[in-house]
Amino acid sequence: MERCDVLVIGGGLLGCFAARALTAWNVSVRVLEAREDVCTGVSRANSGIVYAGYDTRPGTLKARMCVKACQDFPRLCDALGVRFFRCGSLMAAFGPTAERVLQKKLAQGRENGVAGLRLLSAGEAYTMEPKLGPGLTTALYAPGTGTVNPWELGIAAFENARDNGAAFCFSSPVQALRRAGDAYLAETPAESYAARVVINCAGLGADRVRELVFPPAWRIVPTAGDYLVLDDTVSGFVRHVVFHEPEEKGKGLTLIPTVDGNLLIGPTERLWNGSADWATAREGLESLAALCRTVVPGLPLTEVIRSFAALRPNPYAVREENGAWVPEHKSINGFAILEEDGLISLLGIKTPGLTCAAELGKYAAEKAVHLLGGPGRNSRFRPERTAPPAVRDMEEKRRAALTEACPEYGELVCRCREISRGEIMDAIRRGAATLDGVKRRTGAGMGRCQGGRCMRQVLEALAADRKLPPEKINRDGPDSPVVTGGYGAL
Repeated sequence: MERCDVLVIGGGLLGCFAARALTAWNVSVRVLEAREDVCTGVSRANSGIVYAGYDTRPGTLKARMCVKACQDFPRLCDALGVRFFRCGSLMAAFGPTAERVLQKKLAQGRENGVAGLRLLSAGEAYTMEPKLGPGLTTALYAPGTGTVNPWELGIAAFENARDNGAAFCFSSPVQALRRAGDAYLAETPAESYAARVVINCAGLGADRVRELVFPPAWRIVPTAGDYLVLDDTVSGFVRHVVFHEPEEKGKGLTLIPTVDGNLLIGPTERLWNGSADWATAREGLESLAALCRTVVPGLPLTEVIRSFAALRPNPYAVREENGAWVPEHKSINGFAILEEDGLISLLGIKTPGLTCAAELGKYAAEKAVHLLGGPGRNSRFRPERTAPPAVRDMEEKRRAALTEACPEYGELVCRCREISRGEIMDAIRRGAATLDGVKRRTGAGMGRCQGGRCMRQVLEALAADRKLPPEKINRDGPDSPVVTGGYGAL
């Protein structure tokens, strides 16, 4: 049996940041992740927006965390070697109903302490975003809004936590959890673990993990959302994150200029059918296209290179009714965090969960440290992490020196994104175990051809490193082989 002070269940953004925060203290930390890599659940698909904090209810933990996290985000990204784009945002209104919503958000944001928040006239908004459609009446400007690559952020937190001593155990789903004396015992298919404190960051399964020990209190009811990704040829079409506040009841449209130069559109919101394949819905993608024709009518949707779906973990309080647990009519608006006898559960952490991931990690870590009796600070903790080389962003002189020292960095594998073989191999050494694991670390396969040219070389590199036939390499998780009819079929 493996023993530690704190067991973190779940290796998404929250789990990785909780582990990172814990390593700042003199405690032993293990992270149990059900999948083969970090950030493969809720963290794998989202907008990557760093929110300013005007959309959260004043006086709540969520509001305080969001505003602080947004202010601190440049420092966090500098420490972790992660790109961050402070582009600002406009929330656009095209009529009186939306205008009233913007007035409310302005007052709410000012109460929360959001800096620089102001309403723009239609003329000012068109000057900032000339491609917005006709009929705009006003817009709420938030200069603090930014964007980040969610995978880059989560993987950086994982690597920094690991470098500071946290042990990550992959392919380790928790099948049983129980209290035994002053410790919790967790069972996985391969090993048993004992810990004095458990932090439950299991994402969509966080309610089920908690209910291994306690009766139901809150349940997660996921909704799904669809996104479109446009090629970087449209970079600069909008210069800010644009939120469309609709006149009619509905989700509206969001346009996000990413740190990679692509334009991300979405999400929609729909009931999740429970499928495990993260499939998009045709009606969702069609609704996004229809909204684009109204909000940004000149947007070239011919440049769409990919669509994907995301899941939002909405927490609901539940009550027992006729032997069944029934969700209440309205979901919990704030961050749902329960601490019960040494089990700290982060349930249904949705927007702005990415923005607040580091703050939530610190919050959970401080609760755990208090429960452990206040161990001292780890004098060897280093919050900085050096980002891996990215030849696309290098000056020519540095690129030439790197290639001379390691010729693999001079061989381009992904030509769409200028990703070298050296970067592919570095990603594999850092923990990428699947084709998508490499993609999330390097960007290989995210360009215009979506892996059509580079997939084979990445597959061969993974197979060679793991001494496996290519047919045994998965795209994303168990039972997702890239080729099934023999390697020659690729």
